[in-house]
Amino acid sequence: MSAKVKDLNTVGVQRESDNQLLVKPELGKIRSRCYSLPGEEFTYGVRSTSLDGGVAEAVSHWYLHKKSVKAEAKRPERDFVALNIGACKSGLTTAQEQSQFRSINDIRRKPPEIEPRSQKPTFPDDMTFGIATRPSTPLFELLENRYQQRWIEEQRKADERSRKIEYDKKLHGKVYETRASLLRKYSEPVDPPPYWKISRFTKVPPKLQSFRTDKAKSAAFVQHASDSTSRTGIFGHGIYTAAKS
Repeated sequence: MSAKVKDLNTVGVQRESDNQLLVKPELGKIRSRCYSLPGEEFTYGVRSTSLDGGVAEAVSHWYLHKKSVKAEAKRPERDFVALNIGACKSGLTTAQEQSQFRSINDIRRKPPEIEPRSQKPTFPDDMTFGIATRPSTPLFELLENRYQQRWIEEQRKADERSRKIEYDKKLHGKVYETRASLLRKYSEPVDPPPYWKISRFTKVPPKLQSFRTDKAKSAAFVQHASDSTSRTGIFGHGIYTAAKS
């Protein structure tokens, strides 16, 4: 009966637990992770294992580092490619014969050639290492649109140069035509040959005329010819081509 009463009295009281999800945080303290820490006599860190003599030994003599002895040169690996070639030249093709050939013969790879170390580069005494400091942004020029004005001026000068070049070409390369030269080159216009038709349909007039006048027809054909460059197909009779951006 007393044990039951004791259990009822402890209901609602915070009990000791190792689960950090059940432990409530204390006011003004960090949240506990329920890990057990050593006592106050425990010292954290790594123990120093150096056996030097301290300041007295450092002051009494100068310690010099000894050069480490180079490790012995490793024996090069076996050259199995050369062994296989030698076995084939000897007429040994099976795996057992080649294994016996390797046990008798021993061919090693050539050690790699050690390149000599390059000499330490020398630099002048007044040389400064590092990256040059980036100049500050010219805010005054940005606010006054100086870059835009400079670009417009450069474009204007470039246009003037191109116009001057074209003008010079016209002056030096132009050939003046006279009436005699024009008459010499003149040729009378000839009507194009008519389209081929079946003989029985040559004298039959068309039943449908989609153009009101011949002038409108010729103007439509001229417009179609000038617009054919942007259409698909060999003769430019297709749809318009859309340029991909």
